[in-house]
Amino acid sequence: MTDQLIIFDTTLRDGEQSPGASMTRDEKLRIARQLERLKVDVIEAGFAASSNGDFECVKAIAEAIKDSTVCSLSRANDRDIARAAEALKGAARGRIHTFIATSPLHMEKKLRMTPDEVFEQSKLAVRFARNLMGDVEFSAEDGYRSDIDFLARVCEAVIKEGATTINIPDTVGYAIPELYGNFIKTLREKVPNSDQAIWSVHCHNDLGMAVANSLAGVKLGGARQIECTINGLGERAGNCSLEEIVMAVKTRKDYFGLDVGIDTSQIVPASKMVSHTTGFVVQPNKAVVGANAFAHASGIHQDGVLKARDTYEIMRAEDVGWSANKIVLGKLSGRNAFKQRLQELGVMLESEGEIMAAFAKFKELADRKSEIFDEDILALVGDESVTPEKEHFGFLSLAQRSETGEMPHAEIVFTVGGQEVRGQSDGNGPVDASLKAIESHVKSGAEMILYSVNAISGSTESQGEVTVRLQNSGRVVNGVGADPDIVVASAKAYLSALNKLHDKSDRVAAQG
Repeated sequence: MTDQLIIFDTTLRDGEQSPGASMTRDEKLRIARQLERLKVDVIEAGFAASSNGDFECVKAIAEAIKDSTVCSLSRANDRDIARAAEALKGAARGRIHTFIATSPLHMEKKLRMTPDEVFEQSKLAVRFARNLMGDVEFSAEDGYRSDIDFLARVCEAVIKEGATTINIPDTVGYAIPELYGNFIKTLREKVPNSDQAIWSVHCHNDLGMAVANSLAGVKLGGARQIECTINGLGERAGNCSLEEIVMAVKTRKDYFGLDVGIDTSQIVPASKMVSHTTGFVVQPNKAVVGANAFAHASGIHQDGVLKARDTYEIMRAEDVGWSANKIVLGKLSGRNAFKQRLQELGVMLESEGEIMAAFAKFKELADRKSEIFDEDILALVGDESVTPEKEHFGFLSLAQRSETGEMPHAEIVFTVGGQEVRGQSDGNGPVDASLKAIESHVKSGAEMILYSVNAISGSTESQGEVTVRLQNSGRVVNGVGADPDIVVASAKAYLSALNKLHDKSDRVAAQG
């Protein structure tokens, strides 16, 4: 009988720490439902103690998800742990994930604690968590750069206190596959009660080796849980990529000898949902989920694939969900069909008013383009104008003129706090003019650090999806807008980013 590899998804927690990737409660719920359809074993829903908003997100996800374990991160203190337990109260299966740094650098410079103090704090935290919940994970932050004998002493102690999973992160992406795998192996050998817990790896991608390191931790080190994110989302260079891990283990089962419970047909839909929601576009040559992952340009490759697929393809596109980009609805589709499709996509709008607003936008879009894809629907419901009560800035209309040899000009009508306002401006192009027209009234003072355009479904009739990243007073946010007119999409994205800047909810960054 083969061992099961546990897939622990932290898109909603560690992934959200990417600059500008913060998500609303509804967005997190939508992604959590998709992760449940993907059949991930554990969903790390957030860091309940970091803010009231994150607490409510974890609570909502815990109550909505039935098939996956729902997890909340907490620092190794009673307040954080109690808050996590409270948020997870409604979960069918809950897990408290408590962490503390164990490397000399982190203990001295960040925690300002001695190794003995960290040792005691680790024990107390797990003991307290275990009294509140049966499933407790302990993470030694910066574990890979820790003294292995000290780390072994900590791991032995927390297992005695009831920790059911022990996670050894490569927090800063410093590891090399062979070295990291052997580190996990040696550590497990040094811990007398290591067989009483599941060992986990959590690798970052700073040197581009997060997937390789994680797989080495499993194959060489004996870990049986991998912590990862959709699209490898995460701060700096990102986390270990879920889709690459899953397909590596499935494709090379001959080598790894492990089972994964993932429904791989849901990988691409999950990737597209996370990409649209966060505004982090997937590079075309990204393994598994990139647009070119199954494209063959060379004549030799094309000829080989036509004769026998496995000459150049080690997995089938449809197995990971690429066939899911199908036409689903058109202009004659009724409200019930639209509502049904929303449910199939994991989108739960809270009120009848929101459903009607979304349906009206769908009909408007169907009049403008003949084929509506799943991606169009996700983009549509992600539009903040569907739920106007949640937005401070709202798009109403745009007029712009652009002519060769003439300065482009834009006039925009939008709402600020429910009040209709108008702005106009010239610009270097129609997009520049439109965004300057917004700023002529708002005067946010924000700096634009990213502007990108992406076609949602790959034709000239496609909706353009625009991502705008703004920075102001140390905060970085992403705004996403979609429309068949990319100038309108740009204005929507800019207003979306301004909405996030306007939302002052405090967060505490955590790393595990």
